[in-house]
Order: sequence, then C-alpha cells, then structure tokens
Amino acid sequence: MHTHDQELDVRGLQCPLPILRTKKALADMTTGQVLRVVATDPGTVKDFAAFARQTGHELLAPGDGPGPEFVFLIRRK
Repeated sequence: MHTHDQELDVRGLQCPLPILRTKKALADMTTGQVLRVVATDPGTVKDFAAFARQTGHELLAPGDGPGPEFVFLIRRK
C-alpha cells in the first residue's frame, strides 16, 4: 500500500464534482506528492483513469474495488 500526503473525501458527490475537487487539491500540492481520494460514485473509476491520462498525473491505485467506496491514489506530476 502506498502512503499519501493528503486525503480528499468526495463520498456522496456525483460527476463532475469528484474530478473538479481532485483537480483543485492537486493544484495545491507539489510534484511527487500523493493524494488519496475516497469516492462513492461508480463512474469515478472511469473518470479518474481518463483524468490521469489527460493530465499526466500518475494513478497509483485505480479505485477498482467492489464498492461502495472507491479509493484512488494519485501522484502529482
């Protein structure tokens, strides 16, 4: 399991709010830091994969669990 520098709770929020909050949180972090995001929207699994591809941030944990919570670890580029 990776460690993280900051945690973001977006449980209960629907697309696009989890991505928007994540983008804002990552903007306040420095290169190489890891953000742990906890979400409940099943759509976030695909959304975060696309977000990482588009932004260049590294998706360390893809959130692909059984639910009801999905945990993502994202390393800031």
